[in-house]
Amino acid sequence: MTLVKRRTAVIAAGLAAVLSLTTACGSSGPSGGGGATAWALTGGDEQTFRTSFESSGVDAQYFGNDAYKQKIRTAIGANEAPTLVFSWSGGLLQSWVDSGKIMDLSAEAANDPAFVNRFLPSVARTGVLDGKTYAVPNNGMQPVVLFYNKELFDRIGAQPPKTWDEMMALVPRFNEAGIAPFSLGGQSKWPQLMWEEYLVDRIGGPEVFNNIVAGKPGAWSDPAIIRANTMIQQLVDAGGFVRGFNSIATDSNADTALLFTGKAAMYLMGSWAFPTIKQADPEFISNGKLGWTTFPTVPGGKGDPANIVGNPANYWSVSATASDEQKQAALRYLREDLMNDSYIDSLLAGGSVPPLTGIEDKLAKTEDPQYLSYVYQMASKAPNFQLSWDQALSPGQADALLTNLEQLFLKQITPEQFSANMNATIGQ
Repeated sequence: MTLVKRRTAVIAAGLAAVLSLTTACGSSGPSGGGGATAWALTGGDEQTFRTSFESSGVDAQYFGNDAYKQKIRTAIGANEAPTLVFSWSGGLLQSWVDSGKIMDLSAEAANDPAFVNRFLPSVARTGVLDGKTYAVPNNGMQPVVLFYNKELFDRIGAQPPKTWDEMMALVPRFNEAGIAPFSLGGQSKWPQLMWEEYLVDRIGGPEVFNNIVAGKPGAWSDPAIIRANTMIQQLVDAGGFVRGFNSIATDSNADTALLFTGKAAMYLMGSWAFPTIKQADPEFISNGKLGWTTFPTVPGGKGDPANIVGNPANYWSVSATASDEQKQAALRYLREDLMNDSYIDSLLAGGSVPPLTGIEDKLAKTEDPQYLSYVYQMASKAPNFQLSWDQALSPGQADALLTNLEQLFLKQITPEQFSANMNATIGQ
């Protein structure tokens, strides 16, 4: 079943397709028969997964982002996980490892150095927990990029912002022209986190979040977090986001469509937005209307402007509860089919950048060399590539974070209340 992505007129149909897909796949565990199974996400690199799975005989099912997160947690707890477990690494994977649900791949990595060494170190490290390899990258690097519609910028005679002050100055100009400054899928909650992550890093540097992960008491009350959340609410007050952003869902790509249909000027999103746009409206890209840049700097901030946030990649792990036959089939897939030449070419053709060393020449020969090389350099040269907070934290903390962030964007709580609420989750 293919999730077809088109223009705004049929975005609602795209959401219906996701809902239909999750219903059709059912809620029981993966089918038996001895073969390896996998669950993956619709959208982005979905078609590349489909091709490699079909050639290797892996039985795969596909889900929308939010539906998958709910389903996999239930399946892991009930020992009904697929053989290949899709994750973002971080806190959720750590909880599965701690409960003995994920296979240790360290021996495989030791016996076959290319199993891990073919990946960029900064990306491969995210799959290493407590000194052992539990996950390997399975798709393109996914830094969060500030996308913009060049045509709309030309309409008001503006350039993409390099600083926060420049960005805030653009907000009234776009609003006066009847254009939403920023698209945002607030209903999905997690897109709002990208603003928090970048602002906190730009203001206070990586140490602020490192203290949170380390469980330092009161870490959420760091001045950088208070200032970042104050700035977010100032942006909301200024009309920075599209009207009704809290009712826009990301799984349907409705937020992405606002950018390429000329309804919104800018869009802060993971690099997977490029292949999504390329599939939905190829001419928007081929006609040179899509622009991209880094998140603005913040005056007086301690963070390196080259730091990035997002997902170094998505990852495959192997279920510890799978049969020996399924485990061997999964390992064979990871060795032979994942990131082989055909897979790499498919990723690049779709607008995704694999986290592999030595692919500069391949990037230069693609249909989109400018964008793909930009993402590769952005990710490989970043002093710090912060894994998305909702993946780096424990599931309980992540849920609380997204809930409180939604309330912050809706101005239902103050920055100080946000910090107090999140401080209460430390150690949970």
